[in-house]
Amino acid sequence: MSGFRGEIAADADLIPAPAHLLEVADIWKSFGEVVALRGASMWADRGELTAIVGDNGAGKSTLIKCIAGIHAPDRGSIRIDGTIVSRRGPQEARHRGIETVYQDLALVDDLTVCQNVFLDRELTWGFGPLRFLARRAMENRTRALFDELHVSVPSVRRRIRGLSGGQRQAVAIARGVMWGRELVIMDEPTAALGVQETAKVESLIRDLVTRGVGIIVISHNLEQVMRLSTRIWVMRGGQVVDGIPTGQASKEDIVAMITGLHQTAPQRSLPTGADQAAEPPDRPA
Repeated sequence: MSGFRGEIAADADLIPAPAHLLEVADIWKSFGEVVALRGASMWADRGELTAIVGDNGAGKSTLIKCIAGIHAPDRGSIRIDGTIVSRRGPQEARHRGIETVYQDLALVDDLTVCQNVFLDRELTWGFGPLRFLARRAMENRTRALFDELHVSVPSVRRRIRGLSGGQRQAVAIARGVMWGRELVIMDEPTAALGVQETAKVESLIRDLVTRGVGIIVISHNLEQVMRLSTRIWVMRGGQVVDGIPTGQASKEDIVAMITGLHQTAPQRSLPTGADQAAEPPDRPA
């Protein structure tokens, strides 16, 4: 076995294994009587695109919302560079350098590109309680970021409603990179885009990976997953049922794992916590 358990536990008495960028271990999450996650475990590294795939209702969105701090897990741990992330909400995840680009992009149509990039993180200047927006500084930083990432928009002063779908997606991803020092999570990043805009967004994602950014992508587009990802984690029924390097599986293998037609992939690599129990944890009284 060459997966998480082997990397973390092998020769542990001799040399402590270095931590992955992200380690998710044995995450359980329930909503009333519905158990959305049943001991889900995975990991991701810098400079790699990690894909999470699965059918609708498999638990993908719930898992990334736990990582992003939207949901507090009932049980289990999430670590960034070996340090446990507390359950204090999205601000704690952001403080640890985790940013999420949701499928709806969370952009405000009536604000400019620059205002969206700095939304809730505005730069100010002034004295004591008397503060003013540092508009020029924010615009300059936005232009510098877009130039670095090769993101093309008509102007950082253009309102979001005047941009194409691909440009909106690029703005959302660039904002994630601006603040996501460690990890950027993307939920269906090209689901609503045409062929040309999809190609541009994929080019941006590849560029981020080569820069050493850790990327996690949720996608139903298996062709895209096979093109872009380094490792694929497969979810089914709230569990991570398999994890495998992309080059070691075909699209047919992934479909079979998603549907449960076969239970293991070539060279299975499940992380700690993947021996998942059949029953949910006891709920607090």
